[in-house]
Amino acid sequence: QVQLVESGGGSVQAGGSLRLSCTASGYRTSRLCMGWFRQAPGKEREGVARIYTGGGSTYYADSVKGRFTISQDNAKITVYLQMNSLKPEDTAMYYCAADFRYYCRTWYLGAFDYWGQGTQVTVSS
Repeated sequence: QVQLVESGGGSVQAGGSLRLSCTASGYRTSRLCMGWFRQAPGKEREGVARIYTGGGSTYYADSVKGRFTISQDNAKITVYLQMNSLKPEDTAMYYCAADFRYYCRTWYLGAFDYWGQGTQVTVSS
């Protein structure tokens, strides 16, 4: 059974930084897409960043380009989201997700079969 466990959320002031981690287990392939999504109260869940672990290709939402960096630690099957220059509008529950079928070709939520429990990020002005 695939499991994703996030950590690293918290509260920071605008301009601050946080690093989220997602540790995955329960599968054997080294080629999958790992994504970070977020959902603010009253809003739809949206993609933030994703990485194809097979080759390292990364993709970002326009709203976070230049501020967030997604990376991976292959040895521990952990994916990180380094978030710098945080803004109040970044406040949301952040979720890690895994896509085994679409090779990181899409933000479509349905492409991601497995999700973590989420970690809260709160940015105050």
